[in-house]
Parts: sequence; structure tokens; C-alpha cells
Amino acid sequence: MHKGKRLRVKMKKREKENETECETESLLMFSLFMCSALAQQGCSEGSKQINHMINRDRILVIANRDKRRGEHLRVCPQGYTCCTSAMEETLSNLSRREFEGLVREAGRSIQASLNAQYRSFDTYFLELLNSSERWLEEAFVKALGTLYGPSAGVFRDLYSDLRRYYRGAALNLEEVLDEFWTRLLERLLKTSDPAAASLISDDFLECASKQTEALRPFGEAPRELKGRLVRVFIAARAFVQGLNVAGDVVRKVSQVPLTLECNRAIMKLVYCPHCRGLGLVKPCANYCKNVMKGCLANQADLDTEWQNLVDTMLQVASSFGSEPSMDVILHSIPVRISEAVLHMQENIELYTSKVFQACGDRGEEGTQSSVSEEPKKKDSTVTQLEYKPSSTAAVRLEVQVSDVSSKLKEMQLYWIQLPSALCNSKAASGSSNDDKCWNGMAKARYLPEIMGDGLANQINNPEVDIDITKPDMTIRQQIMQLKIMSNRLKSALDGNDVDFQDTSDDISGSGSGMCSEQLCVRGRPPVFGPKLDRPKLDAYSPENKKVKGFGHQIQPCNSLILLLLISLMLRR
Repeated sequence: MHKGKRLRVKMKKREKENETECETESLLMFSLFMCSALAQQGCSEGSKQINHMINRDRILVIANRDKRRGEHLRVCPQGYTCCTSAMEETLSNLSRREFEGLVREAGRSIQASLNAQYRSFDTYFLELLNSSERWLEEAFVKALGTLYGPSAGVFRDLYSDLRRYYRGAALNLEEVLDEFWTRLLERLLKTSDPAAASLISDDFLECASKQTEALRPFGEAPRELKGRLVRVFIAARAFVQGLNVAGDVVRKVSQVPLTLECNRAIMKLVYCPHCRGLGLVKPCANYCKNVMKGCLANQADLDTEWQNLVDTMLQVASSFGSEPSMDVILHSIPVRISEAVLHMQENIELYTSKVFQACGDRGEEGTQSSVSEEPKKKDSTVTQLEYKPSSTAAVRLEVQVSDVSSKLKEMQLYWIQLPSALCNSKAASGSSNDDKCWNGMAKARYLPEIMGDGLANQINNPEVDIDITKPDMTIRQQIMQLKIMSNRLKSALDGNDVDFQDTSDDISGSGSGMCSEQLCVRGRPPVFGPKLDRPKLDAYSPENKKVKGFGHQIQPCNSLILLLLISLMLRR
């Protein structure tokens, strides 16, 4: 008799505890819903509206404490529950938006880093090129005076073509340099005898240009300039293209929508404990990792080609500082041109004598030249230039290479570190042996082992049902883009130019991998650590607490709890 009475007391006590837990969860989840709905206005504005309504109507209600059985639930365990079908569906949609938002936010962090590297390198490279052009103009104006004017367009066109090539224009750089020397030769031939310049025919000039390889009017300067300049411009252009392609891949992959199976797994991980009255219990760490590895399996397959791209870009960046360094090569343009013009001026009579013998006297092929058979060297008007890199320039280049290399290393393991980074926030329990965490069914230890990375390793994933024979085609296309870009960079290391077809929507616009000012997260360090260090990861920097984990990026509004009471009374 007494035993039966004690048993009934215990059952009533447990029933009351369940009702209290369910009431608390109902209030919490309702607050989550309302905060989400009022996100555009802000919770503070929503609170003002709610308080105004409460003060106006003076309504006091009592929350509904009826417990429910969970046969109606489609995702969460079908035992005792605080959730209706409508609440489960709403929570499922909320978990999908939160997860996709976190993945996009992580992607924007990487895009911001790549964008910053692009801007930094682009600014540095163009400053070197502009400085080289200014130095050439100042030196030649001083040396030639009024004679520089007729040839100024030749030099300006050279630098303009170099900039266009660097920006990705379909130019053959060797042909650009050959065309420059041809035009410069024509100008110098005409200025060597201004009185007879009008008599020089186009046929004569064409014939003279054909003799360039044999007669070498500019000495060895054109060959030496071409060898170094072509290599550094090919590498620089491929490098900035690599940054653009990497950013574009991150942008497109981060926008891949959640699958239905992944949506169910995320819902079960994040909000099902709330339906069981366990809202304060964190998911088990290994349970969270298996869910994330399953949901991000296709993304993890980017890892191999992503690392290949980063490795190759690191090699290209390193080549910028090797001797002769990038700044020395770009400033060697005026040096080599002055050397070439000096050689031409000193040997102009000897050269014209041979040209007249081959091409005729200003155009009549085969006729005898009127120039003396014993040509003499002529005094030059151009002084040989010499570039001496300052210690400041050397340090700046070293810092530039070091900075871009460190940033690339930090994101090298981005795709395979993404699952752990998302779980290392407040969304998951810190210990894998914790027996007081949510394991998908109850508050208990999570026993299954952690899955590997990539789609093929998810065949036995206990949390996400994945068909490993059906990879995501958007991600497969981006894997191919990474492979193509890596091959271009490897060719650039060998000094070989590969015709580049832009794989982004617009290499310099809002559609490219370089995110716009409104979308990129400025000033935030990359999310993920370098390849060798493998530090413990946090999904976001300590300075930014806005997004910290699933179920925590929407903070409940305190006054919304009262609105629940109003809602329940109105339903009655």
C-alpha cells in the first residue's frame, strides 16, 4: 500500500519535472522563432513592440504545460517531446538557414583574405611598373631633350601593353617586345638623319627590321630584357589569376545548398535536444564532427587540388624574391633600353652602312650606299643607366612575399578543417568522452567512430545518409578549375605562357572570386590554420562574437517569453 503510494508520488514528481522542462523549452524555442522573425528590425525594437502590447492590454496568461508523445515527429526521437509538428518543421528550416549562413560566412572570411592579398600584390606590382616608367621618361627627357618627343609614344605603348598583359589581355608578350624594338629602330633611323627622314620608305624600314637578328643594332640588350621580363610577367599574371580563381571557387562552393539528408542531420544535432527538454545540453564532439563531415563531404574532396594550388602559388610567390628579384627586373627595363640606344648611337654609321648594303639606299634594294666604307663611331647622347635597389625596396619585397605566403599557408587545409572548425564553437561539447552530451537520441556518450574526410569515406556515416556514387556536380566543376589553374601556375614557373581563359564571371568585378566591399568581411583573419601547425581551431576570431555556433547565433529576447503567454491565451 505504502509502496504504491510512493510510486504514485514519484510518477507525479517526474511528470511535474517533465512539464517544467517542456514549458522552459517551449519558451526558449518561441523566443528563438520571434528573434529570427524580428532579426531585420533587431531584438531591441521587437522588445519595444511587445512591451507596448503587454502594457496596453494588461493580459496575464498561464503557459500550456501539456506534455506530448512524439509519434508525430519526423526527425527528432519519437519519445517524450515538447515540440509539435509545426515547431519541428520551423526548427528544421531555422537550422538549415543557420548552417548555410555559417558556411557562407566562413567562405567570406577566406574570400576577404584572398581579396586583401590580391589588392596588396596588385598595388605593389603596379607601383614598381609605374616607377620604372617614370624613371625611364625622366632619364630620356634629360638626355635627348626635344628629340625624346617623337619616340615618347613608343615607350608609353610598351608600358601600356605590359599593364594590359598583366591584367589578362590576350597578348603575346614576346611579340609585344619584338614590336617595341622594331618601332624604336625605325624612330632612331629617322632621327639619325632628320634631313633624309622623309625619304626613307616603308619597304626600306621593313627590310631593315628583317636584318635585326643578323645585325643586332641594339646589341644583347633586347635578348637579355626579354628573357627576364617575360618570366616575371608570366609569373605575376598567373599569380593574381590564381588568387582570383581561388576566391571564385570558395564563393561558388560556399553557396551550394544543403541536401535534405544533411538538413535532417543538422536539425537533429542542433534543435532536437530542445524538443526533449535538454536545451542546455551540448552535442557530443564526435557526434557533431560526423554530422559535419557528412554534410561537407563533397567540399572536403576539394582538398587535394586546393592544396596543390596553394603549394604552387607559394612557389611562384617565392620566385619573386629570388635573384634577380622582381623589383630589379622591372627597373631593368629603362636600364636595358638605355643600353640598347647607347649601343645603337655608338654604332649607327656601321649599322646603316650594312643596312644600306642589304636594303639599298633608303629603299632601293641592292644599290650602293653613299656612306663611307670606313664608318666611324658617333658620340652618344644617352647615358648608360644603372639601377641600385635600396635596402628599403628589398625589405618591402621580402615583406610582400612573406605576408602573402603566410596567408596562403593559413588557408591550405581550409576544406578538411571546416567541419572541426564549426564544431569547435559552443555548439559541441569539448570532450569526446563526455557522457553528459547530446548524442542524437539522449544525454549520453557518443560511441561511433569519427569518419574520414571526403565523400568516399562517408559510406558508413551513422548520422548522414549519403549516396557516395552521386557527387555534387558544382563542386566537381570547381575541382577541375583548381586543377587547370595549378597547371597554369606550374607552366608559369617554367616561364611558359598559357592562354588564360577567365573561369570567373568577371575577373575584376563583383561576380568574380574577389568579393565586393559589401560582402567581404574586412579585417578578420582567416578561419583556418596553416598546413603544418594544425592548431586547435575556432570557427571565428575572438573579436567577433556575432556568429559562434549552431543555435547560438540568434539570441533569445527576454520579453518574448511574455508574448508566448499572450499567444496561448488568445488560442483559448
